[in-house]
Amino acid sequence: MKLTINGERKELSSDTITVTELLALQGVEMPDMVSVQINGDFLERNVFDATVVREGDEVDFLYFMGGGCSE
Repeated sequence: MKLTINGERKELSSDTITVTELLALQGVEMPDMVSVQINGDFLERNVFDATVVREGDEVDFLYFMGGGCSE
């Protein structure tokens, strides 16, 4: 299966894979701190196990970090 992950074309050997499995396959550290967007739509964390990534999907793993500037 071919898809785009964070703007990079990837080819996976599996034809079916869930978002949870994809996070593990891609070696995402702290997956509980990552938001996932598929084809521009954000997923709720409670559907990661049930959401299957499909051929041609664009998947983004978004890491939110705190911080900022105090003046």
